[in-house]
Amino acid sequence: MTNPVSVLPDSMKAIQSLMKSFQEAGVPSATLHLSHLRASQINGCGFCVDLGARQAKKEGETDERLFAVGAWREAPYFTEAERAALALTEAATRLSDSADPVPDEIWAEAAKHYDETALAALVLSIATTNLFNRINVTTRQPAGSWG
Repeated sequence: MTNPVSVLPDSMKAIQSLMKSFQEAGVPSATLHLSHLRASQINGCGFCVDLGARQAKKEGETDERLFAVGAWREAPYFTEAERAALALTEAATRLSDSADPVPDEIWAEAAKHYDETALAALVLSIATTNLFNRINVTTRQPAGSWG
């Protein structure tokens, strides 16, 4: 199927408006890219993994960090703030995997590094990534088909 946001272009305008709000909320762009990439890996969205990695690379992200984001707990390339964002990303993406999907300790660690505005941006960014993942996986959008 044609990507639903192409079929209903007003939907993409709304999503882009949402994206603008969280991209301007003070969370480093690199953190948002890493979060997007990790959620997309978990959800098996080849389209978003491919596009997200390319966009991050274009903005200066290193190969080491892109290659290691799936193993962020063991890799030495991430700051404590990025690790907190990645833990929150994983928890918020895997909601059905646990009776307590976003444990207090994950939230508290994120709150140590991000104020309320930045936390709101992270939560909205994670949710938007999951929206894109679900659209693209459901309609089988192939990696590289974005342009």
